[in-house]
Amino acid sequence: MNASTPRHHHADRCPGVLRPWIADDGALVRLRLVGGAISTQALADLALISGEHADGHLYLTKRANLQLRGIEHDDGCVSDEFVEAVTKAGLLPSPTHELVRNIMVSPLSGRVGGQTDLRPVATRLDEQLCDDPGLANLSARFLFVLDDGRGDLVDRHLDLGVMAVDPDAAQVRVGSEHWGEVVELDAVPEVLLDLARRFLEVRDDESIWHVDDLPDRGAELLGINYARDLRTQVASLPAPHGVIVQDDDRSVEHVDVPQGDLTHQLATQVLARAAREVIVTPWRSLLLPDLGDPRD
Repeated sequence: MNASTPRHHHADRCPGVLRPWIADDGALVRLRLVGGAISTQALADLALISGEHADGHLYLTKRANLQLRGIEHDDGCVSDEFVEAVTKAGLLPSPTHELVRNIMVSPLSGRVGGQTDLRPVATRLDEQLCDDPGLANLSARFLFVLDDGRGDLVDRHLDLGVMAVDPDAAQVRVGSEHWGEVVELDAVPEVLLDLARRFLEVRDDESIWHVDDLPDRGAELLGINYARDLRTQVASLPAPHGVIVQDDDRSVEHVDVPQGDLTHQLATQVLARAAREVIVTPWRSLLLPDLGDPRD
């Protein structure tokens, strides 16, 4: 590690359920959603939890997560009742790894466009991440980004990730600058987690939060810096708000959430229209997928 390596001179305090941030209006907690996905039942439960324990709102983040704020606390700790309610809703699947379950996925993946469906890859990445005790030592800000080849997340700052190049393969990304080998989709979770373990080995202390904080922005993790595959040279804007036809002829509705503030009224409207799942997007909006054929 050289003298110019960026370091953070304060502890990582990125919040979670078991490690809230204490603000002027009370405790703030962040709920990590893999790929932004949350079941409608869990969202309904969370709206009730916010009404009972927080300020009644749900706040969308740029990492496609949800936050609650205004929560009562005792010396920086939220109540056991609050934690139990969140756990019962299925939103704290791994207390040991809750802070490191930072996995962003192209929101429309598997439903509209893209090279391939990365949702199964994200699920396996999350499961294997939580199965490794050592990976709980990653920073709560360490981010995995999975772009399904449409380029909607290609400009996101990330620590590790992939971008799909065809239906069966993706190119690895290391930090914001480096590209790795093209690997089969089935190998993506193992490859990314091996790189995450390598990151923990080469950083010299916990003041190094990100791959970009390493010398040469993490090139040493790769060993060989591969050329960027030409098939990754694409970019796309967020989908317009409104109804979009899915590839299976069902529909997905893209709902604007002004300033990322999901009020009780708007949550009620969303839940009345949603099917089984809601997707929080990195643009602080919501997708309601798998609705009926819009032509019916």
